[in-house]
Amino acid sequence: MTVLVETRSDFTLETARRVAWDGEGVQLGARALAAMQQGRHRLACILDRDPEVTIYGVTTGFGQFARKKLTPEEREQWASMSPARIAVCSGESLPERVVRAIVLARLTNFVEGHAAISPEIAQGVAAMLDDDRLPAVPVQGQGGAGEILSLSHLFTGLAEKMKPAAKDVLCLINGSPSATGLVTDAALVAERRFDLAAQIFALSFEAFNAPLSHLDPALDGYWNNPHDGWALRRLRELVGNGHGGERRPYQAPVSFRIVPRILGQARRAATMAAEVAAESLQAVTDNPVWIDAADDDHPFGCFISNGGYHNPHAVLALDALTAACANLCVLAERQGAKLLDGTISLLPDQLDSAEAGGDNRRAYMGYVPMAQTGYEEEARLYAQSTLLPGSESGGFGQNDVASPVFLAWSKQDRTGRCLDMALASLVPIALRALDVTDRPVPPRLAGLETAIREIESDISQHKAVGPVMASITGVLRHEIYPPQRI
Repeated sequence: MTVLVETRSDFTLETARRVAWDGEGVQLGARALAAMQQGRHRLACILDRDPEVTIYGVTTGFGQFARKKLTPEEREQWASMSPARIAVCSGESLPERVVRAIVLARLTNFVEGHAAISPEIAQGVAAMLDDDRLPAVPVQGQGGAGEILSLSHLFTGLAEKMKPAAKDVLCLINGSPSATGLVTDAALVAERRFDLAAQIFALSFEAFNAPLSHLDPALDGYWNNPHDGWALRRLRELVGNGHGGERRPYQAPVSFRIVPRILGQARRAATMAAEVAAESLQAVTDNPVWIDAADDDHPFGCFISNGGYHNPHAVLALDALTAACANLCVLAERQGAKLLDGTISLLPDQLDSAEAGGDNRRAYMGYVPMAQTGYEEEARLYAQSTLLPGSESGGFGQNDVASPVFLAWSKQDRTGRCLDMALASLVPIALRALDVTDRPVPPRLAGLETAIREIESDISQHKAVGPVMASITGVLRHEIYPPQRI
C-alpha cells in the first residue's frame, strides 16, 4: 500500500509505523505538489526582486562559509554542489526501519512549501521509500552542529542523480528529520517493549506467589498518576486471580512491590517519546525557512535563519527511555535472584526439584542472575544524561555546538537490548518456580509460556544455558520489532 500525504497533519505516528515498520511507500498529493511549486515560485520572486538579499546557503555560502556573499555565477555552482564530502562518518549503521522514518520525516518541511524545494527533488525523496535498499546512515561519528553529517550520507546519491537548483541540496541536508526519525522509532519500540516487560514481571509476580494486595485497585487512585494506573491495571489483568490457592502471608521484597511504579515510570517515558515524536513529525525545522511575513518590503515573505535543526526534546525523551530500561533491568536481576533464594521466596531453595521431593539435582540456575547483573550494569553505564557536547563541532567558528541526538538514541537502543536479555533470563526462572511447585501459568500469559517452552520445555535440563537464553531473547525481540526489520 501507499500513504498519501498532502499537508503536515498527515505525518503521524501511525503514518510512521506504516512507512517505517510495514514498508509502505509515500505519494505526494496534488495539494502538496502545488504548495511546493508555490514555495519555489516565492523563492524565485524574492531573488528577482532583490538580487542583493541575504539568504543563507542561497546567496551566501553555508557553514563556515556563511560570510561569503555569492555572485550569480557562484550561486549556480553552490546549488549543484554534491554533499558527498560532508558524508564523513563510518561505523555501525542505523537499522533500515529508522532510516525509513528519517526519509519520511524529511518530507515534512516540503509539503507546505516552507523549504522551497523543487517538487521533482521532493518526489525523488519520496521515491526512495520504494527502493529495496536505502543508503547506510552511520550511527557513530555524528558530532555535527545539526544533522548535515547523517543527512549527507542519506541524500548524496539523490543529489548527484538529479539536477538540484538553488537551495535544493540545503533542503535535503538541513533541518532535524534524523532526530524525528530516531525518537519516532524509539517511541514505537518502547510501546511494545514495556508491554512485554509487564507480561514478564506479571509472570515473575505470580511465580513468587506475591500477595495480590500489592496490585489492589485502590492504589490506582491513591498513587494519582495515569501511568502507574496503567501498570496496576495491566498487571492485574495479566495475573488475574492467580492460582487460586494460598498466597504469601506477608509482603514481597521491594523489587516486587515497586514493579507497578517502575513500569509506570517506563510508561510515562514512552508517552513522552510518543508526544515528542508526534510533535516533531509535523514540525517545520528547515534552515533557512520561509515565513509568511508579507509586507511592503517583503511582498513574498522572507527566509530566516534559525535553530530548527537542533531537537533537544528528542534527546530528553530518549534519555527518559534509557533510564526506564535501566531501572527495569535492575528489577529483573533482583527478582531472578529472589526467586532462587528459598529463605526469601518461601519456595524450594534454588528451585531445585529435589527440595520439592524430586530427584533432579542438576536444576541449579544460580548463575543466571550473574548474567543479569552484567546486563544491568551495562544498562546503568548508558543511563547518563545526554548533554550538549562540551567540545565545539569540528572547531568551526559558527558550528560551535553539536547535536547529541544520535548518542541519545544509541544509548536508548543498547539499554533496551540489555533489558531484553535481562527479561529473557527472568522468564525461565519464573517458569521453573511454577513448575517445581506445580502451579499453573496465568491464562493471560499462556501465549508467552508456549513461545518459551517451544525453545526449551525445562531449561534446568539443558546443559548449555547461554544459547537457550539467546533464543528466548530472539523470541522477545520478534514481539518488539517489526518482522525483518529488527
